[in-house]
Amino acid sequence: MLPSPLETRASLILRLPDAADVVAWDEAVAIYAPLIRRLAVAQGMQPADADDLVQEVFSAIARSVSDWLERPDRGGFRTWLLAIARNAALNLLTRRGTRSLAAGGDDAAGMLADVESPAADISGQFDLEYRREVFRWAAAQVRDQVAEATWSAFWMTHVEGETVADVAKRLRVTVGTVYVSRSRVMNRLQEVVKQYEVTK
Repeated sequence: MLPSPLETRASLILRLPDAADVVAWDEAVAIYAPLIRRLAVAQGMQPADADDLVQEVFSAIARSVSDWLERPDRGGFRTWLLAIARNAALNLLTRRGTRSLAAGGDDAAGMLADVESPAADISGQFDLEYRREVFRWAAAQVRDQVAEATWSAFWMTHVEGETVADVAKRLRVTVGTVYVSRSRVMNRLQEVVKQYEVTK
């Protein structure tokens, strides 16, 4: 299970300057590596190149997190992380020269142009991937707090897109029970996410 993002927001980030704090680094990697990797693959990188990018991003964080924390104008961690990821992607593409990195066979120069283009909206994709990670974390928390049938009613209707009537039939409950279950899970998810976002 992912660590609590509440710690990621404050104390975990403050622990990152200590290279010997393996627990802090493991938690940071567990939270942000999947996000960076998915963003890289979504931008057309092959999985192996996306893995290289993740390593470069965390190497850059290790080298500069102390300086970043000391800056009074530092801004948010995610903004800083996105800038590092973007710069690391550009460096990776530039170093690889004309070698094809994209799954579709585009050359590195074409990908570099896409990465630099504001139209590519990397920031928006990063935010989307971040929200997905928050949802995954919150869902793992809430799933342990509700009955299996309640969770199933929510998951099948909201995530898998099944109709309420079909889910009610499958779970052998009333349509009203499915609506109540969905509402309970959604309310709890919103509470957990809100608590998380307050510490952002």
